[in-house]
Amino acid sequence: MTTAVVTGGAGFLGSHLCDYLLAQGHRVICVDNLDTGSLQNIEHIRDGDFVFRNHDLTAHIEIDGPADLVFHLASPASPIDYLRLPLHTLKVGSYGTHNALGLAKSKRARFLLASTSEVYGDPLVHPQPETYWGNVNPIGPRGVYDEAKRYAEAMAMAYHRQQGVDTRIARIFNTYGPRMRPFDGRAIPTFVRQALEQKPLTVFGTGRQTRSFCYVDDLVRGLYALALSDEHLPVNLGNPDEWTLLELAEAVVRATGSKSEIVFEALPVDDPQVRCPDISRARELLGWEPEIGLEEGLRRTIASFAGGRSIAGA
Repeated sequence: MTTAVVTGGAGFLGSHLCDYLLAQGHRVICVDNLDTGSLQNIEHIRDGDFVFRNHDLTAHIEIDGPADLVFHLASPASPIDYLRLPLHTLKVGSYGTHNALGLAKSKRARFLLASTSEVYGDPLVHPQPETYWGNVNPIGPRGVYDEAKRYAEAMAMAYHRQQGVDTRIARIFNTYGPRMRPFDGRAIPTFVRQALEQKPLTVFGTGRQTRSFCYVDDLVRGLYALALSDEHLPVNLGNPDEWTLLELAEAVVRATGSKSEIVFEALPVDDPQVRCPDISRARELLGWEPEIGLEEGLRRTIASFAGGRSIAGA
């Protein structure tokens, strides 16, 4: 049995990845300091091959026994979190990535970095291919997250080139599904919560800015496929089906049957106007593409919220 270490494994995405890895027959060591994750996200796991360690990855980490895969997901991922924890976000992107890579090196494990589409900033190229270097404001409020992930990518490639670590880089676009926090601050959980509470849905700016939304089951499947591949350069993982935020709000209202109206608020600083992945490399290298459309993904997400199963933890 191979062992996978998942940093940030008690978070929204990390907990789904732990589920998937266990289903694939791996032993899983989940590492999380619970800053934005939650034990509720993993409380359903009763598998004897699952171990939880409460540890802040900005400090050195040791794992007893072998480790074959290291998935480095640890980081605040929502603007509401990284604006609240700017220094910690920078530290987990730097020290945390250094420590996770050091663990992978010591165990001779494959390493996968969960990077982000935010490395493209407010892009001047659309849709965004992996060859695009981005348009990021390093000193803006979002820079603590954007630059932490860009630094993490540089460190992963340095460890690969100079230390021979077997690294992968996934650039993850907007992902959603059950276990997102109702007050996460990101569009889908915010809209769903507001619609279920019959409150106005708050759309920033004109609502014409676009995003692409990938259901969590599809994304996790892509992460695993990338981890098992031989590709070391970044690979975009996301759904290329592009929606405006106004269209998304309207879709949530329809899906919930809510009577909520849509209201508009000021656009946050450096909020990207477009965001859509070019997933040509994922299709060619991994044979991967999303299978769950937004309507079906929203139905599943809304059911988890409405049934009282929305779980705290980013």
